[in-house]
This record gives sequence, C-alpha cells and structure tokens, in this order.
Amino acid sequence: MTLIDKNYIIKVFKTLGQRLSSPDETLSAVINNEQFYNAWFTQASVMQAVKAAGAMLNEADLHNWLDKYPNHPATPKRVGLILAGNIPMVGFHDIICVLATGNIALIKLSSQDSRLIRHVLQMLIEIEPALAEQIVYTERLVDFDAVLATGSNNTSRYFDYYFGKVPNIIRKNRNSVAVISGYETSEELTRLGHDIFDYYGLGCRNVSSMLVPRDYDFIPFFEAIEEYNPVGDHHKFHNNYDYNKAIYLVNQDKHLDNGFLLIKEDERLASPLAVTFYRYYNTLDSAVEILNNRSEEIQCVVSQMQLEIKSQVVPFGQSQYPQLWDYADGIDTMQFLSNL
Repeated sequence: MTLIDKNYIIKVFKTLGQRLSSPDETLSAVINNEQFYNAWFTQASVMQAVKAAGAMLNEADLHNWLDKYPNHPATPKRVGLILAGNIPMVGFHDIICVLATGNIALIKLSSQDSRLIRHVLQMLIEIEPALAEQIVYTERLVDFDAVLATGSNNTSRYFDYYFGKVPNIIRKNRNSVAVISGYETSEELTRLGHDIFDYYGLGCRNVSSMLVPRDYDFIPFFEAIEEYNPVGDHHKFHNNYDYNKAIYLVNQDKHLDNGFLLIKEDERLASPLAVTFYRYYNTLDSAVEILNNRSEEIQCVVSQMQLEIKSQVVPFGQSQYPQLWDYADGIDTMQFLSNL
C-alpha cells in the first residue's frame, strides 16, 4: 500500500512536523547522543536540524508544495537514495519527496548520519504504519527504477557509471556565496554569521565565499560575528583553523584573522573549513556576471540585495532554513519523481 491522497499525506507530515518542533524525551535523547557517534553533530547542531525540519513541515507550506504536483502517481517506483552525512538529516528532504509521490524509498544511509534519520522515520511510521511499506533500508542498491544520489565531484563519476541507465539525479559539490553591498547593518552581518558557522560550515548551503565591493572594510564584519567565537572551541573546527593558519603563515599568504575565522582573497568558491574566501567586485553588474557564470557550482546566494541571477537568493541568516520547494541544485525533485 502507498499513500497517494494528498490531504492525508499533508496530515501525516504535519503531525511529524509538530513532533519534530517539540521533541519528546525519546527524540531528545537521540539528539543528545549523536555527538558520541559524530563529533560534528553537537547537541545544538542536531537540535537545529530537527527543528528546521519540523518548521518546514507546516500545513500551509505542505499545501503550497504539493498542490503543484499530480494527485495520483502511477504504479509506485523503487527509488534508490544515496544520502550524504555532512550535516544532520541532510537527506531527509529526498526521503519525504519519495514518500509524498507514493514511491518506495530504498535508503542507503550515510554512516555519519544513520541513527537520527532512522528514528525520525520510525516516528513517521508510528503516525502512519502503512508508510513502513515505502521505507526500505539497504547497504547496496538493487532492483531500483530511479536514483537520487548525493556525493562529491569524485563519487559522482561512479554514480554516473553505476546508475546512468536509469532516471537519476546525481548531485556534486556545490557551495554558497554571500554578496555584500557594504551598507549592511551590524545586525545583518551578525545574521550572516549563521550562514557561515551553522553546522560548522559543513553544508553546501553554508557560505564559503563572499563577493565584496572594492576596498571593503572587514572590521565591521569581524565585529558583527564576534558572538560566534565559541565555534572555535570545538576541537575539530579549531584543528582546521590552526592547520590553515599555519599554512598561510608559512607560505606568507595575505589573510585576515579574528581568532576563529580566516579570511583570504581567493576566486575559488570552496574554502577550507574555518576559512572564508572573498573576491572583490567593481559593480553590481560584474558581481551578477560572476555568479551567473558559476551558477552550476553554487547552491544558494545569501544577500540583502535584490539580485537577478540564476541561483536561489536568500536573506542573511536563512541559508540553513530551506523551504520545501527549495530543491538542491535547483532541480525539482518532486517533478522528477512524479514523471517516473
């Protein structure tokens, strides 16, 4: 049996959203224990991910999301899901897309994030036991009709080889960029700190690079993000900070340093952990051109300005709170699944 009634799916997902937004004792214990399996998954980070998923599954947004797609899918397809594990629950959206379209999710969990997603999906099954027939865990994908795979630029080549004969969405490395006007308030720059430091910068929606106007003064930026100083207390993050700082000092690379974040001029979008690259632009039109030329490498753009670009633009502080229709890599997962 698969759930294909849109209103019933909304009711089930909404109930899960409410439970994620207010974790009970059992879920709270799972959240607290993740740090013992993955040092990056601190209690605060995991709680943020769980509550963000809960907020996403609200009734109004679920209606707006699902109303765009066909009500009744064809015969359920078996959709292989290869999930990433860089930040907590990062593969959750793919799973709910498969379930919402009445298809069967063949889930290959990341070893970095296997317990939390299992628990959340068990909560979903407790709300609607029939969904158990649509959720299958596997270590090796077999007998699949389509694949959603998330990995690196390296693994994507293997994914193309193994899954190229079936309908697929194969995601590679992407990074997010902030565009600074130079007129931001201190509060806006503080919110930008969330886009840089949430989940320790490990997500593809984390800002790893900034476009700043020529002769931009970084002092107000550093003052505004000072409250994120505790991120430097995390031993893994601090090790990355020390390592990259040592390299820059030995190589005499010009950089700025506030004690927990290194800022370096570099045209690359992907920066090392504890480092944010920046690049100057002369006019807003030239910044737009840079972004559009590299849109295939960008997950989202964070800015307070209205930018007419190919990539999704979100306000400061909101990069890690995507809505249901904010699809990874800008590819409509629901449309893909509906058309199988």
